[in-house]
Amino acid sequence: MSMHDYEFWFVVGSQFLYGAEVLETVAARASEMAAALSAAGRLPCPLVYKATAKTCGEITDLVREANHDPRCAGIVAWCHTFSPSKMWINGLVDLRKPYCHLATQYNRDIPNEEIDMDFMNLNQAAHGDREHGFLGARLRLPRKVIAGYWRDEAVQRRLGDWMRAAVGVAFSRSLKVMRFGDNMREVAVTEGDKVEAQIKLGWQVNTWPVGRLVETMDAVTDGQIDALVEEYRQNYDLNPDDLEVIRYQAREELAMKAMLDGEGCRAFSNNFQDLYGMRQLPGLATQHLMAQGYGYGGEGDWKVAAMTAILKAMSEGQTGGTAFMEDYTYHLELGNQYSLGAHMLEVCPSVAAARPRIEVHPLGIGDREPPARLVFEGHAGKAIVVSLIDMGGRLRLICQDIHCVKPIFPMPNLPVARVMWQPLPDLTTGVECWITAGGAHHTVLSYDVTAGQMRDWARMMDIEFVHITAGTTPERLEHDLFLSDLAWKLRGR
Repeated sequence: MSMHDYEFWFVVGSQFLYGAEVLETVAARASEMAAALSAAGRLPCPLVYKATAKTCGEITDLVREANHDPRCAGIVAWCHTFSPSKMWINGLVDLRKPYCHLATQYNRDIPNEEIDMDFMNLNQAAHGDREHGFLGARLRLPRKVIAGYWRDEAVQRRLGDWMRAAVGVAFSRSLKVMRFGDNMREVAVTEGDKVEAQIKLGWQVNTWPVGRLVETMDAVTDGQIDALVEEYRQNYDLNPDDLEVIRYQAREELAMKAMLDGEGCRAFSNNFQDLYGMRQLPGLATQHLMAQGYGYGGEGDWKVAAMTAILKAMSEGQTGGTAFMEDYTYHLELGNQYSLGAHMLEVCPSVAAARPRIEVHPLGIGDREPPARLVFEGHAGKAIVVSLIDMGGRLRLICQDIHCVKPIFPMPNLPVARVMWQPLPDLTTGVECWITAGGAHHTVLSYDVTAGQMRDWARMMDIEFVHITAGTTPERLEHDLFLSDLAWKLRGR
């Protein structure tokens, strides 16, 4: 499912105490608010008024319906009046969808002349939201609390950001990852507990033999290749002298896409140590698949493959770009320090500053023919890099704020896509913090997804979140990691 296939349910809390007229007003206002919020253009998915909840049974039935409706990506709750929260317990205990508590009120201002006890009885969100907030805290319910006037742009944008994180949860819980071969030999961080990943995150991670891919490649027709090469021409600059190599990459892409779609997989990994029967490591093929929203992880890294797909799902419709990435080398000049991110071949062209070029160069690794790949520079701007690691017994999501720049050198002899950035708080401190937290060498870089959205996603998934920011110090991070380690062990996760 894509972003436009999801919806969020708006549930308003009240009770019978106030009478039928008040309940009719609450329902009318809730419907008006949901429609206006959906039409404002700041929410990625529609907010659908579902019910004014007045009893335990209503709430429990609605939650069960939400849990089993694949279109419902989450519930947004608001208490227009006072809604006694014991009636919410049974439903919220069973809730399996992301939950946002919108602490707002229908009117922006207190009406000096009109305010009376009837007004107070109807408009007591300040009262009801606190009752509802207590229950969320008492249940230790993973939730997002957004306070402010519902027509304000900042409130709508925060709600939209949370929705994108919730879509990432829905996407994650149905995600299948196809592994072509196994992990790169002797590498530690790309390993992980696939059973735990499926329990916590919903990922189904399985392996298909490279031989099956080669058989599928053999079945690709010249007509299919012709059509895909024409698509390459429309999107990228290419040298006609490289056409045969490019056609082989098209054959690889078509075969991989056929297998991915046939199995319902939205992410994949491969390994340059396992290319039996293939003439080239997929470069252009992988990059173009990522441009279509598939996730990818190199050297068998199924965790980063899944995370790439999830961040792409969360950022659907945005234009900054999201890509599989790796810190490759540093520029350590004092006062002018940068990290150069790249990979052997596979960086998504969604982050390109200009139209990419298809080039063919020897790879120097993998013992195969020189493959075609897209070469480009990433664009400048604020971004994040994220890494999901297996800590043994629990998962940790590490997020670092970065500032991407136009590469300070042209690097004419580097035939790969590249992005250059300054990690926060600075390169050396950022590297120390990243290593202290256990961050992997493979990451997902995104200009669109924010650290706040990743925090929301981690909270919904009930996994540890570590954020390296402009104010982070190695000493403070080490202390926080120590406390976090104790806390998560006490939780039994």
